[in-house]
Amino acid sequence: MWVATKAAIVVAVLFPAQAFGAEEHGLPGASMSLWWALPFAGLLLSIATGPLLFLHVWEHHYGKIAALWGALVILPLAVAFGVPTATEAVLHALLTEYMSFIILLFALFTISGGILLAGNIHGTPLVNAGLLLVGALLASVIGTTGASMILIRPIIRANDNRPFNAHVVIFFIFLVSNIGGSLTPLGDPPLFVGFLRGVDFFWTTTNLWRETLFVGGVVLGVFLVIDIILHRREAGAPKIKDPTPDTKVRLRGLANLPLLAGVIGAILLSAAWKPGVSFSVFGVSLELQNLVRDAMILALALVSLVISRKEYREANGFNWGPIAEVAKLFAGIFICIVPVIAILRAGHEGALAPLVSLVSSSSGQPNDLAYFWLTGALSSFLDNAPTYLVFFELAGGDPRHLMTEFASTLAAISAGAVFMGANTYIGNAPNFMVYAIARHRGVKMPGFFGYMAWSGLVLIPTFLVAGFLFFG
Repeated sequence: MWVATKAAIVVAVLFPAQAFGAEEHGLPGASMSLWWALPFAGLLLSIATGPLLFLHVWEHHYGKIAALWGALVILPLAVAFGVPTATEAVLHALLTEYMSFIILLFALFTISGGILLAGNIHGTPLVNAGLLLVGALLASVIGTTGASMILIRPIIRANDNRPFNAHVVIFFIFLVSNIGGSLTPLGDPPLFVGFLRGVDFFWTTTNLWRETLFVGGVVLGVFLVIDIILHRREAGAPKIKDPTPDTKVRLRGLANLPLLAGVIGAILLSAAWKPGVSFSVFGVSLELQNLVRDAMILALALVSLVISRKEYREANGFNWGPIAEVAKLFAGIFICIVPVIAILRAGHEGALAPLVSLVSSSSGQPNDLAYFWLTGALSSFLDNAPTYLVFFELAGGDPRHLMTEFASTLAAISAGAVFMGANTYIGNAPNFMVYAIARHRGVKMPGFFGYMAWSGLVLIPTFLVAGFLFFG
């Protein structure tokens, strides 16, 4: 599958006339049944059950399993709709979404891996809550991925002598990898998509701060209660020798901080600079500003590898395992959601019309509570950026109207996409990366359904109250 994709790109480079002359193709989502969602469901089920039922096979062959599910999308698409349509649909997902997605993740993972918060922070309930609060605030400045990658290792080290520590990572995913990124377009990919579509940079700050403060405050409060209870229970348990020696807390690898700023600058540049130049690869339009952005971000990651001190990365336990796992599994996810997104884009004409109809009242006015929950529910399992875009378009797609008379609707879509990305390991990109890092560092993380039990008990009741308070 990957060979075929690479070959298509090579052909486009070597024979630009044929590539640039390709027709525009699109999947007929209105005529596609829900059977097309089976590979996506199969991949999700594999991710959920693989580590539980066949761990050894999964650890050695998860990439092949993801590729198999991807092939079960690509081949039927080619048979049903023709090779050009299938090629355009899959290449669009890979070239315009997945490549930028994984390059950004790779850069943030690489650069943050060279930043070491050295020393031993003892993970008491108040210290843990403070770290989660700092991480949540940082998430809207350098993104949920950047904040997650910088802080996940220190918070794991702070709690590595506690017998109960998986809950700390779970709440870290809730707050740092998701909820905290809701205040700027830099925080989370769905909001960046909105920014590119014309939503003002500080619109989310001024329109989502109440929802973020409430949801984040409640979740942080629940964490503090749980951590206090578990910390007291640990007092009577046999002591575990702290594997991290007591040393002064210092921030190392400061040369990587300007590189993180450079990543943010590259993203802002791609949004502000519109030269109107694009290149077509089998009907997929690649805009120059996005190519320049990705090249800059990739270059910054490579610079980090050159200038970062090896001992800092070793102290962080840095290795390529987590990013390789995320890259392979999300490549499969991006391919498998292609027909699902096509059906969603068909709106009232598609197989998911009953769900789509829930977002409008009988008078045709938008139902903000339904937008919040439907966007959130789909963002829990699909990539939250394209899901946001689908409902952005369903709400009219005009940023001027959505920021003014329909501001509550846009707020509901934004909050649903960002907040509920925390409901599963695959709802938002950093979730699975944090899970992979924690598991590689010896934390006994719950499986796919175990994590959803936590989110169901903590997040869903919080979202129910928030939904009625702000969108009901």
